[in-house]
Amino acid sequence: MKLRYFLPALLAVVATVLVGCKDDEATYLDEIRVSSSYVAIDEAGGETTIEITAADAWTLDNTAIPSWLTVSPTSGPAGTSKISFKAEAYVGGRDASFKIACAGKTQIINVIQGLKVAKDATCAEVIAGPDAVTYRVTGTCTGIYNTQYGNWYLADETGEITIYGTLDAKGQTKNFLSLGIEVGDIVTVEGPKKTYGTTVELVDVTVIKIVKSLIKVTEMNPAEAMPVEGGELAATLECKGNGVGVIIPEEAKSWLSISSVVNGITPTVSQVIFKVAPNEGGDRTADVTFTTYDSELKEYTAVATINQKGAIVKATVAEFLAAPEGNTMYRLQGVVSNIADAVKGNIYIRDFSGEVYGYKVSGFTGKVGDIITVVGKRASYSGSPQIGSGYQEELISVEQISITDFLAKPNDKTKYYMVTGTIDEIANATYGNLYINDGAGNRLYVYGCYPGWGATGDARKNWLTTANIELGDELTMIGYKDTYGEVIELCGGTYFSHTK
Repeated sequence: MKLRYFLPALLAVVATVLVGCKDDEATYLDEIRVSSSYVAIDEAGGETTIEITAADAWTLDNTAIPSWLTVSPTSGPAGTSKISFKAEAYVGGRDASFKIACAGKTQIINVIQGLKVAKDATCAEVIAGPDAVTYRVTGTCTGIYNTQYGNWYLADETGEITIYGTLDAKGQTKNFLSLGIEVGDIVTVEGPKKTYGTTVELVDVTVIKIVKSLIKVTEMNPAEAMPVEGGELAATLECKGNGVGVIIPEEAKSWLSISSVVNGITPTVSQVIFKVAPNEGGDRTADVTFTTYDSELKEYTAVATINQKGAIVKATVAEFLAAPEGNTMYRLQGVVSNIADAVKGNIYIRDFSGEVYGYKVSGFTGKVGDIITVVGKRASYSGSPQIGSGYQEELISVEQISITDFLAKPNDKTKYYMVTGTIDEIANATYGNLYINDGAGNRLYVYGCYPGWGATGDARKNWLTTANIELGDELTMIGYKDTYGEVIELCGGTYFSHTK
């Protein structure tokens, strides 16, 4: 018998012995019992059946069933039933676990096929390979984004994968820092592959070996983002290898260059001075790689990110929606048309050209109807455009009042009000000069009904026709109070809504 067939068979025997022992009986529940809580399927494929005895109707959490496993049925009535587990042939080893619920109690079922043995692979082979296989990969840590669970990036000459969860030396979670892994270290890990959307991950990996990098960035001066005007930036390196090399990404060479390299500050310390050009566009960033070699010409790397602030581009909502995604910062001004979550700052902003969703607008303090200025990046979620990394730069509070109260307010071009009334006369259809009343004899002249905040020139014309606004419609407008002769006017003319 070949060893690769012998091991899974032996594992199945062990699983059977475990199921039949007294310790397993101690886990039985009055509400639900299974003949085996461990199910072993041969790597050649096949079907295994267990028996379930339930005091009431039961259901199996089918959301936890992996695509390689067929389970039937996934629910049943009180009494005794059989559940079958079926899988196609598979070389390597994979497992799954899920719950059966009955009368408020749960029973865990564990399924294993074959024996999990780590397969040596490159990043490219992991990316191309199937899920659930356990791989052993060696590569350089290129970035760490969660230091509690140990979420980071590992790259070799063939590609890059995500490490999602790292076990410590005792096999425990949430203790990543105890391993001492740093960006630039060469690390060998072992863990099962999982694909999350388009992201290829090794999950809850075991660290087999860590080779500390011979080069490390100890200081970036300035530490914060470079200003729009540009200037010089100094990277201080601790290097125990032979020489220092610098790799600037091709796309950053138009604005980032090396001014000088200072070796021998101490026997192990060097400094690289970069020249950063003035920035007339949006925010930009570059990951610069520093390299060195040991006596056997093995390469070691360290990566530093250089950020530079950009000019903020003023844009209408329509211009923002048409812009490409990226780091360019845009300044948008409009009316808060809806609030999805005030605490998180999830809001909708509308101007004369359109409406856009702002996700987690930092510092948001407004309400529906307020005039807001937001600065943020063009981003998207599931293909839908949105404002990302945004913050509230300015807010003009808009007071919602009656026509009567508006008429009594003093003239003030800096104070904005939201007023609602019924249209009883249209004086100029092109610009939307009209009268609204409150039904109690109070009447207000609206000097211009424009399609939204920021409209100028021809964009102000013919909104009544475009929006099908007519006599008798209830109209809500935002504007400030002024007078022309003896006539009190709502000026500023920002349309908010209307009801036929």
